[in-house]
Amino acid sequence: MARALNVLTVGEALTDIICTRDGRWEHPGGSPANVALGLARLGVPTSFLTALGRDARGEAIAARLAGAGVEILPESWSLASTSTASAQITDDGAAHYEFDLAWELPAEVELPVADHVHVGSVAAFLAPGADRVEELVRELREVATVSFDPNIRPALVGPASQARERFERLAALADVVKLSDEDAQYLYPRLEVGEGAGAILALGPRVVALTLGARGSLLVSGSGSVEVEPVPTTVVDTVGAGDSYMSALLHALLAADRPRLEPSGSDELAAAGAYAARAAAITVSRAGAEPPALLEELSR
Repeated sequence: MARALNVLTVGEALTDIICTRDGRWEHPGGSPANVALGLARLGVPTSFLTALGRDARGEAIAARLAGAGVEILPESWSLASTSTASAQITDDGAAHYEFDLAWELPAEVELPVADHVHVGSVAAFLAPGADRVEELVRELREVATVSFDPNIRPALVGPASQARERFERLAALADVVKLSDEDAQYLYPRLEVGEGAGAILALGPRVVALTLGARGSLLVSGSGSVEVEPVPTTVVDTVGAGDSYMSALLHALLAADRPRLEPSGSDELAAAGAYAARAAAITVSRAGAEPPALLEELSR
């Protein structure tokens, strides 16, 4: 990067309880926490506003993030106990979740100076904290660029029509929106994937990225659309793949240092998408949400 761009990530952190036919284990997770971890491992100065409990799980999450260089804001220690997500991993590597999750933020938070703000997942939809997330985005977008990943969890976001309304309000405030094809299908069931991406772009973001699993990804901006092929790899599980894609995409777009993160053309957009795809491929090749470090990612 030409200069150190500070990123503030806002959203849930939780403990993933991973269950497979071979056993059960716990691992720190949560989509926004994974994005913060991925950014820090890629060398981006990152702070994190979340909701943790002062228990063993909360301390493990904090230690993992701090070990990568993430600054956890002190207001994050606000819960009686740390949230959990139980993920049942099927034989094809897909994850199916059940949640025990609380999400709220203090009314007053001392925020660090940030050039970019990332929000997403359950924190963008679950009361009472979701309204505060939206308030923070509205406050900060005047001085920072914004990214948003809805990472839809149908059991937690309420009725689809209500979730779509909130999604569209946040997408309209964001410069970059990343979502999966499953997210797009949930939000816009009557539209094809490409049509959904176009509808989201029309809300106002500069870049919309749709991850398509084994089919790669689709990125659209004002300069057009590009399809990015998946990177061949052996899939262990898909936990955190989209989050690694998100953090690497942001790293690439921030490094380009364009106004409101808008790529200069389709070549730059394709390069950012390919970089994100490499990061996701590394993550799915190992168990749990383990995004790559900078030197590791660039060596591929």
